[in-house]
Amino acid sequence: MSQKGFTLWFTGLSGAGKSTLAEAVARRLRTLERKVEILDGDVVRTHLSKGLGFSREDRDTNIKRIAFVCDLLSRNGVIAISAAISPYREARAWAREQIGEFVEVYVKCPLDVCRERDVKGLYKLVDEGKIRHFTGVDDPYEPPENPELIVETDKETLEESVARIFARLVELGYLVPEEVAAGVAAQSA
Repeated sequence: MSQKGFTLWFTGLSGAGKSTLAEAVARRLRTLERKVEILDGDVVRTHLSKGLGFSREDRDTNIKRIAFVCDLLSRNGVIAISAAISPYREARAWAREQIGEFVEVYVKCPLDVCRERDVKGLYKLVDEGKIRHFTGVDDPYEPPENPELIVETDKETLEESVARIFARLVELGYLVPEEVAAGVAAQSA
């Protein structure tokens, strides 16, 4: 069976749960024997965007690089998952236009919950004055106005969010309901 590629673009604040969701969705897609690649914002900055800072221009360049790779993957039948803050609407709109087969998921989580999670210790560094221009604190984050889906990681379990993402992918025609049901049954066994 030939797989149709598309890009699943997770956006949200640091600590909202983008990477966790990307990994969980990718695992489940792989049980459906789908080709999947994750472009995690931190990993991309280490390997593809090394040397870029956090100015608006550098952030936009980083998003354009991620979008370029997602487009290549999607055009070749791979499900590309981007898990990057991508704070600016304009850059996300550019990515959507370039890729075409684009599903934006806003990983919504209040700043205070993200601060509590502080998985990478970044908010602590912000509070200590060691990091400046941090998205959501002293640099803007522009929430999507019309994403295909909003998941609220402070109100939903990981499993609930993943189930909602898969349901939306079925609604959009990227996955077949019977295939998803069979994958869920296989995971439960």
